[in-house]
Amino acid sequence: MARPYASSGDCGRGQGGARWAMGFTSYMDIALDEARAAAARGEVPVGAVLVSPSGEVIARDGNRTRALSDPTGHAEILVLRAACAAAGSERLPDHDLWVTLEPCAMCAAAIAAARIRRVYYAAADPKSGGVAHGAKVFSHPQSHHAPEIYDGISAREAEALLKTFFATRRA
Repeated sequence: MARPYASSGDCGRGQGGARWAMGFTSYMDIALDEARAAAARGEVPVGAVLVSPSGEVIARDGNRTRALSDPTGHAEILVLRAACAAAGSERLPDHDLWVTLEPCAMCAAAIAAARIRRVYYAAADPKSGGVAHGAKVFSHPQSHHAPEIYDGISAREAEALLKTFFATRRA
């Protein structure tokens, strides 16, 4: 598992995301915007962005399980569906996924099936994660594809969104 990059708040912006020296662009700010929009809709604040090999944002969304009455309405699934439909293919090789929370086992399996190149996620999910925790889908011998994983990008911001959301629910 790769270690975290600097927070997106530490750098200038470019191409819809934060740009670091040597050409690395983060799209986590867009994913965080989608997470905030999900929270405003009463959904668990998770956002995702799918980026093409050329750096174009292909799809972006936040959780919509309640709005769609669909347990598979996770942000990752929604952006994969939209991008696959636009591409006319069930596979998206060389595409990168940015998500504010470690994907669950269901989302990780869909990411593997779509042949996503890299997954960048913010907050770890020790309770329901499927990448570094729990099922560890990409490490399983039956996984047909394992993307590169980069964790911890803007983790504090994503964790704060989740903590605030659940604290308000409990109050």
